[in-house]
Amino acid sequence: MAETIQPRWANAELYERYVGRWSRLVAREFLAWLDAPPGLDWLDIGCGTGVLTEAIAEQCAPERLAGIDASEGFLDLARQRLMNTAAELAQADAQDLPFPDAEFDRVVSGLMLNFVPEKERAAAEMERVARSGGEVALYVWDYTGGMEMMRRYWDAAAELNPRARDLQDSWHAAFCQPEPLYRLLEKVGLGLIEVRTIEVPTVFRDFDDYWTPFLGGQAPAPAYCMSLSEEERTRLRERLRESLPIQPDGSIPLTACAWAVKGRKR
Repeated sequence: MAETIQPRWANAELYERYVGRWSRLVAREFLAWLDAPPGLDWLDIGCGTGVLTEAIAEQCAPERLAGIDASEGFLDLARQRLMNTAAELAQADAQDLPFPDAEFDRVVSGLMLNFVPEKERAAAEMERVARSGGEVALYVWDYTGGMEMMRRYWDAAAELNPRARDLQDSWHAAFCQPEPLYRLLEKVGLGLIEVRTIEVPTVFRDFDDYWTPFLGGQAPAPAYCMSLSEEERTRLRERLRESLPIQPDGSIPLTACAWAVKGRKR
């Protein structure tokens, strides 16, 4: 049943084709917003395929750069991506970080925290390993609003099966909004909290460029897609083809919006 399926986080190449290419753009904007000085110690929680970690290495001149992720498959690609840096990458749980207190100047996370079962516990761990005066910051996709690639997908899925909307909400939609993000950092004791949107263009070459990544089974939307019968999947594909703004040259211009939040360790 589609309602009981779970997303898989194993195949890094499939994830890159699905959404990694767009998260790279958001990572750059996120770090520009943080505007951190060089020479700091950074930790990337849920570093995945290394997109944000690589951007830190390129943009922020870190003194130390560490990253953790639960998926060894994702870490394999991250290690390849960061092989020419001094980044320390390890498999670990965001809810139980393998670092002592006050170890890092900047503790960040990109497009991950909404999938953690105990979000407040993970945020408390981020606060714990940050130094006094340091910053904790994260960003997540705006699934129900400006992240058009996914919003249009779930809208079409819900038109065909209303229970798809409940499934979307159970994974991430309710959490990925300004007020819950603000409250999360407030609950773990951070101050000077700010929330902002980050928007980037996502132009798909043609309909296949949009649709094919949903067949990979990675992440919630593709997992839902592959849980459908062939007939149901065909109906979803054609509903999307009808609803997307396909241009005369076949391209599909969309935008992707993320919510970012940051707070200062007291």
